[in-house]
Amino acid sequence: MFDAMLPLDRSLFQDPAFAAALKECGQAPITLPDGQLLLTRRLFGVTVAMLPRAAPPENLGAQLARLGLHRAPVILSPDHRCPVPASVCLARPRDKIVLDLDRDETASRARLHPKWRNQLIRAETSALRMVQGSLPPDPNHPLLRLESKQARARGYTNWPGALTAAFARAAPHQTLLFSAFCRDRGVAHMLFLLHGERASYHIGYTNAEGRSLHAHNLLLWRASRHLASLGIRQVELGLMQPRAHGLNRFKLRTGARRQPTGGSWLYWHPFARAAGLRSVA
Repeated sequence: MFDAMLPLDRSLFQDPAFAAALKECGQAPITLPDGQLLLTRRLFGVTVAMLPRAAPPENLGAQLARLGLHRAPVILSPDHRCPVPASVCLARPRDKIVLDLDRDETASRARLHPKWRNQLIRAETSALRMVQGSLPPDPNHPLLRLESKQARARGYTNWPGALTAAFARAAPHQTLLFSAFCRDRGVAHMLFLLHGERASYHIGYTNAEGRSLHAHNLLLWRASRHLASLGIRQVELGLMQPRAHGLNRFKLRTGARRQPTGGSWLYWHPFARAAGLRSVA
C-alpha cells in the first residue's frame, strides 16, 4: 500500500501507516520535503510542530520555510543520539529496550535469562493455546477496551483505541496480535506493529491466570520467533520505566539491551541563528 522505497530502518512514528491512521482520526500530518513526517497542533494560539522519532535534517530551517513553518517552534525527539540543529534541551535522553532478533532459535533461547527461560518452559508445557493474526480494525476490540481500562487504573497514557484501530485499517499486514487461551478463556494478549525492518510492542494485557501461567513469556517468545522468520531484525519493547522495575526486568531478561534515544529538544528560529550543529548529550 505504501512506498516500498522508504527507509527500511524507520521508527513507528515515521511510518506511512501511522500518517494514514492520523488522517483517518481527523489529524493533518505534514510531510517535509525530505519525506519525514511532521505533526502540528495549536497551543495557546501558536502553531507548534513536532518531528517525532527522527533525526532532524541539517537544513531543517530551509525545509520548514518551504512549508511556511519557519517561525513555528519545533519539538525534536530523535530516535537515537544524533546531531541536532541549534536547540534548547527539554528532556535528557531516555533508554528504550531493544531486542535484536536472530533466526537461530537455539542461539536465541540461550540468550534468555535462566529464570525467564524456566518460566517459558513452564508456559510451553502448560494448557495454554496460542492464536496469532492481524488486529481487526475495530476500536471496540476486546484488547483495546481491556488496555484502555488498564491504562486508566495504572495512570499511564497510550494511543487512543481509535488510532490503533485506524492503523490496523490502514495497514493490516503491519499488525500482529498474539493471544493466549486456557480452556478457551483468553488470559493474555500482545500486539506488535511492524515498521520497515523493525517492530514495536504496542500494547498488551494479562489477567491473574495468565500471569500464573507465564503467558506473556510464551507470547513474547513466539512473537519474536515469528517476527524473525518474517525478516524483522529488531523489536522495540518500550522505554525503561523508572517506577516499573519488574516490567523492565521482564523485558531485559529476553536478552534485550538498553539503547538511548535522542532526548527532546526545542528548535525555534531565534535559536537557529546560531551556527553549527550540537551533538545530543
